[in-house]
Formats: sequence, C-alpha cells, structure tokens
Amino acid sequence: MSDQIKYDILRSSPFAVELTDDQCRVLAKVIETRRLKDGEVLIQEGHSDNSLHVVMSGMLAVVKESGGGESATLHILKTGDLAGALGFIDGLEHSATLTSIGDTEVFTLRRESFEALLNTDPLIVYRVMRSIVRSVHAIVRRMNNQYVELTNYISKQHGRY
Repeated sequence: MSDQIKYDILRSSPFAVELTDDQCRVLAKVIETRRLKDGEVLIQEGHSDNSLHVVMSGMLAVVKESGGGESATLHILKTGDLAGALGFIDGLEHSATLTSIGDTEVFTLRRESFEALLNTDPLIVYRVMRSIVRSVHAIVRRMNNQYVELTNYISKQHGRY
C-alpha cells in the first residue's frame, strides 16, 4: 500500500485530530494495514502484543470468556474505534478477544516503530498519545454510564422488565 493511501487513511482516523499534514505523512510511513475475514481473531484474550489498531472498515466484536466455555460479547468496535490501546501502552495481557464481524480492515501501529519517532518527532508521539488517552477516557465514561444504568435496573426495578 502506498504512503499516500496510508496518509489518507490516517488523516481520517482519531490519531490525526491534532496532527499537521506533515506529521501525518511521517506517521503514515510506520503504519501497516491488515484485512481480516469474518471470524478472524485480531487480539486474543490472555495474550500480549505491542500493537495498536484502528478499525478502518467493518466491525470487531469484543468478546470476554465468562467460564465454562461460555463467552459474552461486551461491545462492538466500528470504523474509527481504537483496539488494543491499553496493551499497546502497558504491554500487559489483553482482557478480551477481538474477532472480526464480516470483512474488516484495520491499520496497525507497532510500539517499536512508534517509539522510534521519539528521537526525531516527539510532538507526534505526544499528540498520538493524547488521542489514545481521549479514546480510553471515552470508553471509561461509557462503561460508567452502563454501570449506572444496570445498577438502576437491578435496584429500582428488581431486574424486571
């Protein structure tokens, strides 16, 4: 894939909010793209890696093992959503599996390539990290709201429809 196509993809992503055109061109040189078939696993629960992904098209199911061979879909990631952000930052094991729903395309930023920019373009690194924090913050807010809704449902309606 050409650097221009990567630039165009990057420009429309959440990373580009604070980046200049020149900074996007620099970052485009270190991203990779990947196509997933329906049901293909992008991230496996319990494994760690050094990659951050952005959904370019399609969807990813966030699936959590719940014991006894059972699993629950916690969320569906759509175009523009980040995937694997916390593992990218802290290197710990992923807490859920991400599986494609239909054909899905992602772009990937590997930690080693990203950290190499610290010496030459630290402002890019800072601005991308800010976008990651914004994304994670939005997820935490959404989870807090869901928790309140669930608590209200259980305590005020006693779990009845």
